[in-house]
Amino acid sequence: MITKQYKEMLGRKSIIRQLSEFATARGEQIGYENVFDYSLGNPSVSPPQIFTDTMMELLRDSNPVYLHGYSQSLGIPAVRQKVADSLNDRFHMNYTREHIFMATGAAGAIAHALRCVTAPGDEVLIFAPYFAEYRAYINLSGAVMKVVPADVKDFQINFEAFEEMLTEKVAAVLLNTPNNPSGAVYTCGTLTKLAEIMTAKEKEYGHDIFLISDEPYREIVFSGTDAPYVTKFYPNSISCYSFSKSLSIPGERIGYVAVNPACRDAQYIADMCGQISRGIGHNCPPSIIQLAVAKCLDVTSDLSVYETNRNILYKELTSLGFECVKPGGTFYIFPKAPDKDAAAFCEKAKKYDLILVPSDDFGVPGYFRMAFCIDTEKVVRSLEAFRKLVKGENYFR
Repeated sequence: MITKQYKEMLGRKSIIRQLSEFATARGEQIGYENVFDYSLGNPSVSPPQIFTDTMMELLRDSNPVYLHGYSQSLGIPAVRQKVADSLNDRFHMNYTREHIFMATGAAGAIAHALRCVTAPGDEVLIFAPYFAEYRAYINLSGAVMKVVPADVKDFQINFEAFEEMLTEKVAAVLLNTPNNPSGAVYTCGTLTKLAEIMTAKEKEYGHDIFLISDEPYREIVFSGTDAPYVTKFYPNSISCYSFSKSLSIPGERIGYVAVNPACRDAQYIADMCGQISRGIGHNCPPSIIQLAVAKCLDVTSDLSVYETNRNILYKELTSLGFECVKPGGTFYIFPKAPDKDAAAFCEKAKKYDLILVPSDDFGVPGYFRMAFCIDTEKVVRSLEAFRKLVKGENYFR
């Protein structure tokens, strides 16, 4: 008999992927250049030249048996040390390679981190709005996901609800800053208060509560926005990183777990990740990609286009009447839908070849997400479609 749990998931496929497939099909009818596809968060800029050059150099000059062979379970030791050194230089930490585990993107990192610090039945708190796949990451680990309602004023943390929900059953808190889908960046004040509450609750309950920080958008922060390093605020913290967005290489599936050296049992967690890999089939990411990113730790793609796109969209959408918190980072914007039913609004938008993602799966009803990682020229052309949508559906009258 096939597994009921996964069979049932077939009826709950990602709305983002469904909309992306719709956009592709529509593009075959009218030309994809005429479809304003804001569905999928797929980087729209090229990797930095150093990444391409490094890949070519590795293929040309390295021993192919070594280059294409298995790496160690935790990742290539020299790569792990370079990751630790880079984090120490940037954020004044004291990581060593023993605190680093190479993973298949931030998703793989989170999958390992959750299993390190939770047991089946433990609760994990997340903050709305949240990345929709957290539900699968958490629940399929055996833990139980609990959602802290959003503070829609600025998409920082709803601390009143958080304190109430931070019960003795909670083993971990998973946060995402800069945030997908809102684009909000948690401030120093937010992270300080979060750490104070969690520290007090650890003492009250007599057990550790780990903070897992999902950070694939760490490098996409706009001017005037401070993006503090989460790990510096709380000892029992684990950072989950991906190079997908910073280097524009999402298909290469590479990231890492970085365990705060100050956390309890820090010396065991990366090694535990290696053992977890045996059970979930991780078996270490490709050696060549590990070696390539090790040469690119302190560079990024040209990410400036995302701020340009943010500025264009925020100005136009707010001038049309949409309510929106201005994103401080990422390549997402999260306006309030003029219809109470965000799915109905996004369905209407399709008539104007605008592909927008309703907010229900992000844990906040009544909004829609736009992934503006598309060419600026296309962003500009999409503005007329938004004007037609507002006029044609008689919004903001």
